[in-house]
Amino acid sequence: MGLYTSVCCVILVALLTVTCTSGEDPYRFYNWNVTYGDIYPLGLKQRGILINGQFPGPQIESVTNDNLIINVFNSMDEPFLLSWNGVQQRRNSWQDGVFGTNCPIPPGQNFTYVLQVKDQIGSYFYFPSLGFHKAAGGFGAIKIASRSVIPVPFPPPAGDFTILAGDWFSKNHTDLKAILDSGNNLPFPDGLLINGRGSNGFTFTVDQGKTYRLRISNVGLTTSINFRIQGHKMLLVEVEGTHSLQNTYSSLDIHLGQSYSVLVTADQPAQDYYIVVSTRFTSQVLSATSILHYSNSAGSVSGPPPGGPTTQIDWSLEQARSLRRNLTASGPRPNPQGSYHYGLINTTRTIRLTSSAPIIDGKQRYAVNSVSFIQPDTPLKLADFFKISGVFSIGSIQDNPTGGGAYLQTSVMNADFRGFAELVFENPEDTVQSWHIDGHSFFVVGMDGGQWEPASRLRYNLRDTISRCTVQVYSNSWTAIYMPLDNVGMWNVRSENWARQYLGQQFYLRVYSPANSWRDEYPIPRNALLCGRALGRRTRPL
Repeated sequence: MGLYTSVCCVILVALLTVTCTSGEDPYRFYNWNVTYGDIYPLGLKQRGILINGQFPGPQIESVTNDNLIINVFNSMDEPFLLSWNGVQQRRNSWQDGVFGTNCPIPPGQNFTYVLQVKDQIGSYFYFPSLGFHKAAGGFGAIKIASRSVIPVPFPPPAGDFTILAGDWFSKNHTDLKAILDSGNNLPFPDGLLINGRGSNGFTFTVDQGKTYRLRISNVGLTTSINFRIQGHKMLLVEVEGTHSLQNTYSSLDIHLGQSYSVLVTADQPAQDYYIVVSTRFTSQVLSATSILHYSNSAGSVSGPPPGGPTTQIDWSLEQARSLRRNLTASGPRPNPQGSYHYGLINTTRTIRLTSSAPIIDGKQRYAVNSVSFIQPDTPLKLADFFKISGVFSIGSIQDNPTGGGAYLQTSVMNADFRGFAELVFENPEDTVQSWHIDGHSFFVVGMDGGQWEPASRLRYNLRDTISRCTVQVYSNSWTAIYMPLDNVGMWNVRSENWARQYLGQQFYLRVYSPANSWRDEYPIPRNALLCGRALGRRTRPL
């Protein structure tokens, strides 16, 4: 037995001993090797990012409160990071996997993420966060099941399918990155993928009369999509970790970075049916199909794939407003989700965030409140922990639109732990946008066209709105959220349009507690990678 194997066995035995003797939550172990490899998503060979030889990557199966030990070995020739879209990393932004919190994994080295899906259920995904790696693959699904003692508000389905869909470019990610670096916009996508394949490249087999759960995520780069199944209705049951009011839909708009769970009953004649995704709010409509195959099918798919909405914003807005929380369902903890009366809590702060698309130094950039984010030379979390000056300054982005010219800055906004903030995303542009906040789940209290103003609060839903981590903002419109600032750390607030994110439409929210207590935030991991101006520092004594 080699030294490496012996050490791994000792660590495993120690972890299992701790788990068994202290009643600690279960551990799940993953070993991932990240490589480049040939993929053919649109029929042409491309250089893709594979995890254990797979595109998309392996699915993470977990249960509420599980500890996930994910050892990632970087066999590529450039630095790499994985982030976990929707996993809240309670008290633990050290594991968030974006450059604001983590040093990249150098080529030929590994990093072990130690994270817990604390008090969470639902459907999410992981993705590579550095550069433009997301355009090469490296993404995969995350499923968090409820603990057996927590009732789920629908009967157990006969099967559980994951659908990772989104737009795709035939150019390699390095070419796309070069286009952005030169100050130009990306071209229109070349197609859509479903689970890494183009049209009719994937089949889901069902038994007639049974009901199945479909977990659908938009893992694309630039485009909202619409999802539908020929001849079948969808019962919505979960939105990014929240049990939803169980409304029935013929099709669902899924914006960048968003995830939904629906129940579909195979209640039609025994044959094959199209599963369709198509682009939304684009003058040219792209689509891709998969097959819903009845196990006793008497025939293949027939007729054209069902059409869906194209550029209609009002239709999508009304659907978004119909998403409601299931107030009678239990959450990941044994108290009803409806017991959190968010509408009765006084907000401690209002933050208005306005997007823009400025030209700075002759190049296309994107900004929020006139600030276009530039990556520092040292992860912000490390600079904060080691008190390294000159990396960032608190308040380098304002709480309100400035109305001034756009500029480049490593933008960090301070926030007080246990505050309750109202955030208003304002979109004066003609494109539909999507915003994500790491480390938090927020209540989507309102969205509408035109300019937000204080009187807009009269139209907020303060009773049963959905709680989620990614929200769309329609063109020339606003979206308002209420967010408990209940997670200490350095958290990325970003556009989920990856070109806009790459060119500056993001910033970091530093949720701060003066207590400096492990009760509020975990200490720096002993295995934390150090880089930039943090090189040569020490994490913690062994």
